[in-house]
Amino acid sequence: MFETFRKHNKILMFFLFLLIIPSFVLFGVEGYTEFTRGSDKVAVVDGHPITRPDWEAQHRNDADRLRQQMPSADPSLLDSPAARYATLERMVRDRVLVAAANSEHLVVPDDRLARMFAEDPALSAFRDAEGKFDRQRFMQATRMTPEQYEAAVRADLSRQQVLAGVTSTALVSQTQADVLLDAVYAGREIQVARFEPAQFAAKVTVNDADLETYYKEHAAQFQAPEQASIEYIVLDLDAAKRAVSVSEADLKSYYEQNQSRFGAPEERRASHILITAPQDAPAAEREKAKGKAEQLLAEVRKNPAGFADLAKKNSQDPGSAEKGGQLDFVARGAMVKPFEDAMFAMKKGDVSDVVESEFGYHIIRLDDIKPAEVPPFEQVKARIEDEVRAQQATQEFAKQAETLSDLVYQQPESLQAAADQLKLPIQKAEGVTRTPAAGAKGPLASRNFLAALFAPESLQRKQNTEAIEVGTNQLAAGRVLQYAAARTLPLEEVKSQVRERLVNERAAALAKAEGEAKLKAWQANAAGASLGAATTVSRGAASTQPAALIEAALRADAAKLPAWVGVDLGAQGYAVVKVNKGVARPAPTDEQKLQERTQLAQAVAGAEAQAYYELLKERLKVKILVPAPTEQAEPTGS
Repeated sequence: MFETFRKHNKILMFFLFLLIIPSFVLFGVEGYTEFTRGSDKVAVVDGHPITRPDWEAQHRNDADRLRQQMPSADPSLLDSPAARYATLERMVRDRVLVAAANSEHLVVPDDRLARMFAEDPALSAFRDAEGKFDRQRFMQATRMTPEQYEAAVRADLSRQQVLAGVTSTALVSQTQADVLLDAVYAGREIQVARFEPAQFAAKVTVNDADLETYYKEHAAQFQAPEQASIEYIVLDLDAAKRAVSVSEADLKSYYEQNQSRFGAPEERRASHILITAPQDAPAAEREKAKGKAEQLLAEVRKNPAGFADLAKKNSQDPGSAEKGGQLDFVARGAMVKPFEDAMFAMKKGDVSDVVESEFGYHIIRLDDIKPAEVPPFEQVKARIEDEVRAQQATQEFAKQAETLSDLVYQQPESLQAAADQLKLPIQKAEGVTRTPAAGAKGPLASRNFLAALFAPESLQRKQNTEAIEVGTNQLAAGRVLQYAAARTLPLEEVKSQVRERLVNERAAALAKAEGEAKLKAWQANAAGASLGAATTVSRGAASTQPAALIEAALRADAAKLPAWVGVDLGAQGYAVVKVNKGVARPAPTDEQKLQERTQLAQAVAGAEAQAYYELLKERLKVKILVPAPTEQAEPTGS
């Protein structure tokens, strides 16, 4: 067949030309691209699509960031359908607010942005002692350029402005707060009689025919999920690090260039006399302070041994004056720059000229020098090798990732070639299902990896999956060795489970019948009731009682108390509740009232912001084209 294509490729090209060109004529390049990618759309905001690749990329970024912030987080939660859908909803929300900001011409002034960045303590970590911004270190830490970060902050502030007009006007009066909170904290005094299925289980009898009937009616509950036995390989930074080749010469060169990092830096201890003069002080005041410092310097020069006494009497540094001006040992970067430059340029015992800093005027005496201590190369060789390998591992990982992708595709029947070339162990797993098992780690916790394993081509042909990203700098490829389809388990395997469920169901029915009978009898003659001790329940207080029971008690007509209420608790049985009286909410203090009103105002602001957001979605004709995930009960297995 391929030989035929090669012989007649000109005819084939002409035929394709006739098919494709009219498409461009009719739709245009953009329309053609949109047509071919239409199935990739997952949402539309203001006529602009969000594609599946956009969604996948954003979710990977979000998941990677969360993994870095919470290394112990369950990977299956980060890659769950709910987490993925939440990412899409956030993308839609961001685009809706950006579109609204653009339409309302909301902008963030450059001076406001500059002021924010100057005051941001998180960004100060990327500035050196001279205040210079370390662009490279910022990009490594944040995975974005400063320009991208600025654009992201600007966009975020614009989005905040869209909702600020709504949220900033949310007010709650004390009357409103009282009405709302009374409904939450006002309670009822109740007494309860519980009729639990366990009390009636001994009265239930079931035979084999009952079990068989129940099993047939509920067969879907007794299914073993489809399972696969698989093998897989994992490529990560550790594997890439092991593959990096580092020579002795490279290690020694790195040692020479970074000696200060492997030992203790040089430290110096000085004493000083400070005459304070704020930078914003009038010129005359600063000149007066400088003159005072120069006068003291002259006295020090005449009598160096009197430095400590002069410092105690004249220095305006409260931390060191009483100690004769003596400071602690410090390394470079600990003091303000003019002071540090002078101190590290002196010899032991020297006294400086008058040094001006942002605090005023200093006279410095260098008291001691603690030389830098650099450990010998052999002592830190292992640490250096680890650092060098780690630095080169990222580039090596990219190369190995490409090799892995090529090999699992070129030799689809086996992982052995990829494992041998990349020196990766082939791992195996039994009983793998389409969804991650509880406590699963690595690739077995990745829904994308499991989806690739259970794709039709993987199951039918038993071929390798492509290299799937399963974590930050982590790829996996696998293949199915054996596959077992989902099946209904035979009655004999699940007979004990069938019996337990049927007994519980019938016991719950007996409990309900008994509870309903007692309710009727006690309504007619309350004196014969057998109830528990009185307790108070409310919507706002913690309780051991079921939520349905509390809600039923609170819904009883306050004008007809005491009252009797029956509550069907389903699998938990039945409850008869006597509602004795209402219990008023404890009077809050003034401080509690203020706190409650503030919290309610925040809740109202959130609700109004959400309502406004829903209105914007309607105006911008927002459509999410993928269904929201639903929680499904796991089938019962053996």
